[in-house]
Amino acid sequence: MADVGGWIWERNLRPFLELLSHYVGYGFDATDWETVVLAVEATDDERPDGWYSYPLVGEHRQVEVRLARAVGGDELIVAVNGTLTPELEVRADTLLAAFSAG
Repeated sequence: MADVGGWIWERNLRPFLELLSHYVGYGFDATDWETVVLAVEATDDERPDGWYSYPLVGEHRQVEVRLARAVGGDELIVAVNGTLTPELEVRADTLLAAFSAG
């Protein structure tokens, strides 16, 4: 099991999840997005029970994305867990870097 973590701007959550889903072979759709949006509203990165987990089960891999809003900010703390190949680990890390910029 590998774990890649960091943060992204909340406004970048949808493209982050869509691209990560593509890399694992999962078809992330509008229903997925609605589910995540509603759940993320109640998260809090300072509470151990304040995180939301969403599985992305695809043709190639299965990962779990853990999300929590940073208290007092527009950031989301993100952790991607699963049996990540070296390539998927780099892609997840790159997505985190890209979606935390600017």
